[in-house]
Amino acid sequence: LEYIPTFIKRKHGLEPIVYDLPEMEELLKETYGVTVYQEQVMLLSQKLAGFTKGDADILRKAMGKKDRATLDKMKGKFLEGTAERGFDTKVCDKIWTDWEAFAQYAFNKSHSTCYAFVAYQTAWLKANYAPEFMASVLTHSQSSIDKVTFFMEECRRMGIPVLGPDVNESQFQFSVNKAGQIRFGLGAVKGVGEGAVEAMVTEREANGPYTGVYDLMRRVNLRSANRKALESLAYAGAFDGLGMDRALFFHSAGEGKPTFIETLVRYGQQHQDGADSTQVAMFDMAEGAAAIPEPTLPQIEGWSALEQLHHEKEVIGFYLSGHPLDDHRLEIENLCTVKLPELKELDKLQGREVVFAGIVTKAEHRIAKSGKPFGSMSLEDHHGMHDFMLFSEDYLRFKIYL
Repeated sequence: LEYIPTFIKRKHGLEPIVYDLPEMEELLKETYGVTVYQEQVMLLSQKLAGFTKGDADILRKAMGKKDRATLDKMKGKFLEGTAERGFDTKVCDKIWTDWEAFAQYAFNKSHSTCYAFVAYQTAWLKANYAPEFMASVLTHSQSSIDKVTFFMEECRRMGIPVLGPDVNESQFQFSVNKAGQIRFGLGAVKGVGEGAVEAMVTEREANGPYTGVYDLMRRVNLRSANRKALESLAYAGAFDGLGMDRALFFHSAGEGKPTFIETLVRYGQQHQDGADSTQVAMFDMAEGAAAIPEPTLPQIEGWSALEQLHHEKEVIGFYLSGHPLDDHRLEIENLCTVKLPELKELDKLQGREVVFAGIVTKAEHRIAKSGKPFGSMSLEDHHGMHDFMLFSEDYLRFKIYL
């Protein structure tokens, strides 16, 4: 992978094309002096070190499987063969080192061609149909919170708005609206099955957008879209466009009393039961439907922004409409030296002092199999999360903060 920038520069004439040995030009000319294909290694090992076709194939397989033990054995044979043919040992050792680096991403030529074709197609789609492409990528990744978070960040970088779920616009999967914005898929909300989404989308497409919560309850099939699914959608903000605060759905008049969403479901069921009755005349049915009063809206204060975000995360898996750290973005951008996902590659941070910030999403005091106590916690920032473990003296020193 380290040679990709070199390959690109040479292709565009920004860097001279050089070969470690003149004998390599014949086989590396098409790739600007950089070893790219397994076939090149096979042919070069035969040409420079006298490998048989069988030896060359063993080398190819070892590179493909990243078989370190076999590669170490083959190195001695390669250097011995090149020395017999009069090639400089230091140069050949450098060639082998390059091949070992190449082994980290080695493909045969036909495989590379297939990958390149798909890469070209996806790059073209991303360049020319960016919202549609990213919506598809998000749908494909919706089972992985880390991936969705990563691609949401990429959408922001590309200037593509990602809107929350909306019962009047969302499909089951991520989709693109007429304004070129990505709309969160209802199927990505926890606790909402395909049947519930199909019931809401089918009714909406057949008879138009829902004009309010009461209209939704009267029209949607409540056998398919049950109370649990509706609660998850309310937490996720899918009903925000219907003009009702999320907190209202979960308000209860007292202990043992139904929540307002339960009252709404009962209202919808009564309306639908009356409409479905085959024992009532059409005139009576209309009268019966009109006689069912709409539940009175509770008069309460809405949730705080932080409480709303926490509920949102419960059903979506991450913060969508905002982030608890939004008020501290300026300090984080100016004081922090790393983002939490960067801590997954600690070798790159060796010897550095790092400063990071995040919100604690989980903290636990635990006991190891040995009987010794230890602690664990999870931090989350705008870019992802990281798990931390505290053992021995570190745990004793910092456990009061967990």
